[in-house]
Amino acid sequence: MKSILLALATLALLVGCSGGNESSGNAGNSKSSQPVGKASITETGRSAFQKTYISARGWAADAQPYSEESQPTQEVPGGDGKATVWTARFGSASRGSAKAFTWSGSDAPDAPARGVIGGAEDSFNPSNRSTRTFDLGFLKVDSDQAIAEAAKHGGKKLLEKDSKMPVFYRLHWDPNDNILVWNVMFGGNGSDARLNVRLDATTGAFIKIEK
Repeated sequence: MKSILLALATLALLVGCSGGNESSGNAGNSKSSQPVGKASITETGRSAFQKTYISARGWAADAQPYSEESQPTQEVPGGDGKATVWTARFGSASRGSAKAFTWSGSDAPDAPARGVIGGAEDSFNPSNRSTRTFDLGFLKVDSDQAIAEAAKHGGKKLLEKDSKMPVFYRLHWDPNDNILVWNVMFGGNGSDARLNVRLDATTGAFIKIEK
């Protein structure tokens, strides 16, 4: 009788140990199976343009760009000339349509889904001055070079006071001066900017402070 009881006690002990190990193993598997977020990717305006250009040419063989804009995020405010989100707009004369393509390198809550996403088509008139297309060959000065020049005209002081200040970049063709232009905007976009520096995107030369 004692030998039977001893055998039962030994069996119970073995089952208990096995259950403990299984539980510990599951806990380890659960921890290791937790999804690990990808690191955000930042790009300069020209690099992001090349990514969207491929998608735009897939949409229309004659697609040509007429603007590009950055979108600062809390994670990447844009003070180094790079962003995790860029939107380029293209026009197609053959289709009479315009289409925006957004590249995102982030999974942050305030960024669109990672990758290149096309927007809805809109009407496009090649003779419209506000949507004048340009050749990428005119883009000699990238966004990181643009902010380096903009820093000399008041941008550096603003970023020294607030290193997290959002910086917006806008690339477009100026039909009046017939040049490709970078607008580097500190603290806001357009009329909301605390400082809006206008630069030649081909030569890098400072043009003026936008009022």
